[in-house]
Amino acid sequence: MSTHRKKRSSKSGLPPGTPVHIGVQKLNVMSVTGRVFSDSFAHVRTIESTEDLAVLAQEPHKKWVTVQGIHDVPSLQRVADLFGLHPLVVEDIVNTEHRAKIEDYGSYLFIIVKLVHRPEGGDSLAVEQVSVVLGKDFVLCFLEGQDNPFTGLEERWSKEQSRLRLLGCDYLAYAHIDTLIDHYFPLLERLGDDIDEVEEALVKKTDQEDLTRLHYLKKNMLHVRKAAWPLREVLSHLERGDSILIQPSTQAYIRDAYDHVVQIIETTETYREMLGEMMDMYLSSLSNKLNETMKVLTVIATIFIPLTFIVGIYGMNFKVMPELEWPWGYPAIMGFMFSLALGMVWFFRKKKWI
Repeated sequence: MSTHRKKRSSKSGLPPGTPVHIGVQKLNVMSVTGRVFSDSFAHVRTIESTEDLAVLAQEPHKKWVTVQGIHDVPSLQRVADLFGLHPLVVEDIVNTEHRAKIEDYGSYLFIIVKLVHRPEGGDSLAVEQVSVVLGKDFVLCFLEGQDNPFTGLEERWSKEQSRLRLLGCDYLAYAHIDTLIDHYFPLLERLGDDIDEVEEALVKKTDQEDLTRLHYLKKNMLHVRKAAWPLREVLSHLERGDSILIQPSTQAYIRDAYDHVVQIIETTETYREMLGEMMDMYLSSLSNKLNETMKVLTVIATIFIPLTFIVGIYGMNFKVMPELEWPWGYPAIMGFMFSLALGMVWFFRKKKWI
C-alpha cells in the first residue's frame, strides 16, 4: 500500500475522460461486495471475479454494490462498463480531490460526498471521498479505503421490512448521503468541546501551545466547511425532483437531510467566527503582556535617568569640585539618589502607573 499522494499534475496533457487515480492508495487490493434484494428477500453476493460481477449486473432485482479501493483503475473501469457509466464519471470517481457535487446523466445520478472524520490519536481531520451512483435498479458506492461508514446501513438493510428494501434504490442512495451527513454532528460536537477548552485556557493564560491548537482548529473547521458547503447544492438538486429516479416518497427524507446540512453549515460558521474572535483575543492578550512589560521597563528607565545624570556629573574630571573634598560628600550624594528613586516610585504608584 502506497502512502504517496498522486497529484493533479499527473493528468496534465491527457484527454478528458482519462481515469487517473489522484490521492493516496489506501488498500492493496480492490474489494467488491454485491447485494441483491427486493421487498421479500435480500442476499449478499461474493464478488471474486469480473464474471461474478457481470452475473450480478444482469440480475432483474435491485442491486447494491460497494467498491473499496478505487486506486485499481482497470478493475474500476470493468465495474463501470458493466453498469454503463460515462468515462467522465469514472474519471471523477478516481479523482479524490473533487468537491461534493451531483450530475444527472439521465439514466443515473452521479453524486460525490465528502466524509470528514478524525483519526484515532490525531488532531487533524481526514477527508475521504465517497461516490454514489443511483440507477433505476442499482446503487453503486465507491470508497477510497477499508473504512466503511455504512456498516450500520448494512445492518438495517439486512432486516425484514426495512425501508432500505421497501422504498427502492432512491431511498437507499439517500440513506448513503444521510449517513455521511450524520457523521458531521459528533465531529462538530468534539470540535466544539475543543474550542471551549482553548477558550478557557486563553482566559487564564496564553502560551505557544494555545496558538498551535488554535491553528489546528481553524484548519479543521476549514476542512469541514469545504466539505459541507457544497452538500447544500447536492441536496437542493435532489429536493427539486428534477430527476425521474427520485420518487415523491423520498422527497420528505431529502428535505430533512437538507435541513441537517443547513444546521451543519450554520454550526460550522459559528465555530469559525468563535475561532476568529479567539485568535483576536490571543493577539490582544499578547499585546497587553507586551505593554505591561514595556511599562515596567519604562518605569525602571525613568527612575534611573536622573540617577544616571547625577553620576555623570560627578564622573567629570574637573579639578575644582568642592563636594569631592567634603568627608560626607559620598554618603550625602548616595542618600540623595536613594531618596530621589524612592520619591519617583511613590509618585508612580500614586498615579497608578505601576
